Amino acid sequence: MAALRSATGGGNWFSALALGVTLLKCLLIPTYHSTDFEVHRNWLAITHSLPISQWYYEATSEWTLDYPPFFAWFEFALSHVAKYFDQEMLNVRNLNYSSSRTVLFQRFSVIFTDVLFVYAVHECCKCIDGKKAGKELTEKPKFILSVLLLWNFGLLIVDHIHFQYNGFLFGLMLLSIARLFQKRHMEGAFLFAVLLHFKHIYLYVAPAYGIYLLRSYCFTANKPDGSIRWNSFSFVRLISLGLIVFLVSALSLGPFLALNQLPQVFSRLFPFKRGLCHAYWAPNFWALYNALDKVLSVIGLALKLLDPSKIPKASMTSGLVQQFQHTVLPSVTPLATLICTLIAILKRKTSF
Repeated sequence: MAALRSATGGGNWFSALALGVTLLKCLLIPTYHSTDFEVHRNWLAITHSLPISQWYYEATSEWTLDYPPFFAWFEFALSHVAKYFDQEMLNVRNLNYSSSRTVLFQRFSVIFTDVLFVYAVHECCKCIDGKKAGKELTEKPKFILSVLLLWNFGLLIVDHIHFQYNGFLFGLMLLSIARLFQKRHMEGAFLFAVLLHFKHIYLYVAPAYGIYLLRSYCFTANKPDGSIRWNSFSFVRLISLGLIVFLVSALSLGPFLALNQLPQVFSRLFPFKRGLCHAYWAPNFWALYNALDKVLSVIGLALKLLDPSKIPKASMTSGLVQQFQHTVLPSVTPLATLICTLIAILKRKTSF
């Protein structure tokens, strides 16, 4: 805190926060890492040693490439630095390879790419009006936001212990949001489109982005009471937004369209046969549902009510892309989960 106070005196408290958390990340380099460490090492090997036509077909490892093309190119770029640390990590057949140099490179790659996250937080802080803030540093909204984001404990655990690149991806999203606040809507839309082709899980946020851009960018005027002036809708702006999405998507998916591999890419990105309890995580209800089925199957076998030869062999918790059949309870199909989700959403909307 003494270092932070001295930095505050010179107005450099943000730099002190960023430097402090970076040093903490360096201390976490030798800590435990999960299977995602091997996942990303394997993706480095795939993108470095194989032609693009094989990226979404390669299956030597069980951890196949299942992120969008921009992330694959991101791994490709990292691999050209990785070869100077340990060439063996780029061998597709070196499964579960984790030499000390490999660990060092992969940990530092996360720390280095977090620079984008730090920059995005700084840009978000510019969007906050600090005029009503207190005199103390800890009362300033910009300082509070910076601490909550830069020192986010969840990101520290997931990225710098477990091992992922969520800080880099979250940085893209925050920077996109900052650009929207700054009325740079086209740039914000472009950044979000790029983000979708890095990690498609952000599709969940796409409807909110679409509605916001329609309201704040495509409608150019409001009535005195703040409501929309419907005749102010700009088709030119709508087309420009659509063009951004189209061009980014073409750049990402174009090579695979030319190779006639789009169905294969989409089958990796949206593996609907993946188990409900993928890699030990699932929504609470389905986790309990699977656990109950497991308990009932054990009881059934003990009481000789079930035939062991007819018990499904696929594991609900292996994390692999496969179809899992429940033993006692009815098997849950993707369509069933979709219907349940829609009902839950509609029910929540009607409760407001």
